[in-house]
Amino acid sequence: MRAVGTRSVFLHVSLPVLALGLGVAATFGVLRLRSAAPVVDRSDLQLVKVQSGPMVCRVGGLGTLVPEDVRWMTAGTDGHVDQIYLRPGAHVKPDTLIMQLSNPILERQAIDAELAMKKSEAELANLRVQLQAQLLNEKALEAQLEADATEAKLQADKDESLYKMQIGTAMNAKISRARADSLATRLKIEHEKLGIAEEARQAQLTAKQAEVAQMQALFELRNQQKQGLQVRAGMDGVLEQVAVGIGQQVGPDTILAKVTNSSRLMARIHVPEAQASQIDLSQAASISMQDHSFPARVVHIDPNVQDGTVNIDLKFNGPQPREARSDLSVAGSIETQKIPLATYLKWPLKARPGEPLQIFRISADGKEVERVHVVLGKSSDDSVQIAAGLAPGDQIIVSDTSAWKRFDRLQLK
Repeated sequence: MRAVGTRSVFLHVSLPVLALGLGVAATFGVLRLRSAAPVVDRSDLQLVKVQSGPMVCRVGGLGTLVPEDVRWMTAGTDGHVDQIYLRPGAHVKPDTLIMQLSNPILERQAIDAELAMKKSEAELANLRVQLQAQLLNEKALEAQLEADATEAKLQADKDESLYKMQIGTAMNAKISRARADSLATRLKIEHEKLGIAEEARQAQLTAKQAEVAQMQALFELRNQQKQGLQVRAGMDGVLEQVAVGIGQQVGPDTILAKVTNSSRLMARIHVPEAQASQIDLSQAASISMQDHSFPARVVHIDPNVQDGTVNIDLKFNGPQPREARSDLSVAGSIETQKIPLATYLKWPLKARPGEPLQIFRISADGKEVERVHVVLGKSSDDSVQIAAGLAPGDQIIVSDTSAWKRFDRLQLK
């Protein structure tokens, strides 16, 4: 019992003393940390000031100048490369001959198609003559029947008048009337036959004309294929590529050559896939090359993603700059959004919108640096919006601070 009482008294006495000791140790540790905060030279730091005002969000990318007008020449049929007249780098006109192909089977097919077309055209002309002669014969028969019917009617009227005058007989009057009625019926039937025959003649002509058109189309196709054996540039420009060699056998759709027109160039830049969704056609942009920037606009957005990037085509506003050259390296910047009033930093901090970020801020008296938590908003290729954590006029360190990642404060000198 005495031992237990002694232990209880000891605990009551030692606990307050222990707590006091821990508090003193913690205070001493904090003082040591503050006194141990690294001292950095302001001249060694890269500082950026937080600004307030209109902010333009931009998406940037690198690329090259490429021709707007590109013509790939392909083989229309099987062929053998007999001659290549020009080499890459040659300036060409639309009718400039680049290479000559041959295809004996195609040449024979072109001759056969021409003969078949001429035969079909001759048959159509002959059919027209036959149908015209048939029409004239039918019209002559109709005219004869019409004359006979008119004569028979007059004769019947005459005989009936004589019968009424009791000069002629009733039999003669009836015979004349019967003949007149018969001829009138035959004339009516002949009229109907003539109409049906006209429709039949038109159907025959239409069928033959369709056959002729088919033969003409086949001849034109074979003729175009034959002319395609002479590979021409088709546009003003420069022969950039010859993809085949002499003696090579090529099939349909084989690429033969490439011609480009360097007088109309555009910038094709590569934009990260994550930023491409912000880009729309006709957005304002700029093309930078050789330390100069030129206004442009978005004219094409590639629907495909290649190696994590999307190809965007930018076209110059106005005349093409004199320094523009095909395959020249350029940088492009596209205006995706304008914020009328924003707190922003003229520095591309790497963080996603809404994601917290820790950075060092210069204190108001300029003697210390403290770590603060910042939330970013909209980003651009050269600036970023500050959603929370900083105010206009604050200065932050944007140079490498990895050496001080264990400290929340720094001393400035």
